[in-house]
Amino acid sequence: MRNLTFKKICFCLLTICIYSNNLRAQDKNNGINQDEKFGQLLNEKQKINASLSINDRYKIQIYSGISDVAKKTMSEFKQEFSDLDATIIFNTPNYKVWVGNFRTRIEAERNLTEIKRKYKNVLLIKPNK
Repeated sequence: MRNLTFKKICFCLLTICIYSNNLRAQDKNNGINQDEKFGQLLNEKQKINASLSINDRYKIQIYSGISDVAKKTMSEFKQEFSDLDATIIFNTPNYKVWVGNFRTRIEAERNLTEIKRKYKNVLLIKPNK
């Protein structure tokens, strides 16, 4: 390799010192500017998520079969039991109508006895993901 002369070394060091003096790291006073509505939206989302814990709840299956009958069964159920929510789940090859969102098994069993009077093939389930 070529040897650098003393003048060239001094020039390089001086150049590096000058340019490195102008370099700066990020300011430590960086702030996050966010809209107030974002905070409100986040709070609402947390409230909704706290009330929806699907895997920890019990449900009652009132029908398993074809799509048209499942829709009809769900609409009839909603008319008779308006205080309980109902959903249709597709699980190949059947459509299943699940009702309720019960925290405890005892609560689910109380409603199960009422629902059994109207629907014959009723199951108490605890769905998993």
